[in-house]
Formats: sequence, structure tokens, C-alpha cells
Amino acid sequence: MRKLENSELDRKSIEDFKMSDKTSLILVLDDIRSLHNIGSVFRTADAFLIEKIYLCGITATPPNKEIHKTALGATETVSWEHRESVLDVITELKQENVLTLAIEQVESATFLQDFKVEENQKYALVFGNEVFGVSQDAVQLCDGCIEIPQLGTKHSLNISVSAGIVVWDLFQKLKWPN
Repeated sequence: MRKLENSELDRKSIEDFKMSDKTSLILVLDDIRSLHNIGSVFRTADAFLIEKIYLCGITATPPNKEIHKTALGATETVSWEHRESVLDVITELKQENVLTLAIEQVESATFLQDFKVEENQKYALVFGNEVFGVSQDAVQLCDGCIEIPQLGTKHSLNISVSAGIVVWDLFQKLKWPN
């Protein structure tokens, strides 16, 4: 087995990325404090051709040196927009028939492994603050909630890790349904 060189990876150019058919996922980041978390989510969004990222509230926006450290250029490929109110974004997405899902531990949440995607449905995944999670108001406004099952003592994952897990799971369910 031989490790592939970067030149063998058939990477898209920025223009090719922008013209590619996108995965039917939108990411909504609300009040994310860590610039490294923001950059990591951009990089994940680039990897899976995510349609758009909404950066809400205090979430920092590109261009930013600290975001760039982890995004590695993904802020140039992934479409993004800053909005003050996560509630306004969720409301607008719902009006566009996008199914909005908070990634949070709540009563009656659907565990990630049990979540079924629907063909031709667009999804928005709402991720909240590193300390407080998705706000109760946002949870109530969303169409549903997905919980990542956790068996350890913390029952808490870094937001960029959570985004990677959930995006990968929904990406593979959308692209390669069984």
C-alpha cells in the first residue's frame, strides 16, 4: 500500500467547486466562539460539497487569520453568509421547505443512526455555542433534533467534531442510500 501524493488526489479548483452540484445540506453555526471550530467546519463543508454555511450571532466571519489556519482555503470555496439572528435564518429556511434540525440533546431527539433522509429533501443542521449548545428558542423553532449517541462520562463533543460526524452520516445516507 502506498500513500497517495497530493497531485494524485484529483482536487477540484475553486471554480470547479463552485460549479459542482452540492450536497443538500446547509450548516447553521450559532454563537460559535472558537475561530478554530469555525475554520474546521468550513473545511468539513468543503470536503463534502456542502451548499452553504450561515454564521450567526457572535460567530466570526472570514477573512480571519485564525479561521484560515484550520479552514485551509475552504472559506474561498464554500458559500457563506453572516446573519445576526439564528431564529430568522431557521424561519427563512423553513419557508423555503428546508427541513431544519438542531444537533442537540433534547427530549424525543432522533439518534443519528436512526435518522432517515428523504430523497429530494434539503436539510439545515443547526449547531450551537460551545458551552450552551443550541438555544432553547432555536430548538423549539426547528423541525426536529438529532442527537449523537455518546456512552462516556462527558456526553459532550467539540462542535467541529459534532459537525464532522453528522455531516458525514447524512452525506453518506444522501449519496449512497442502501
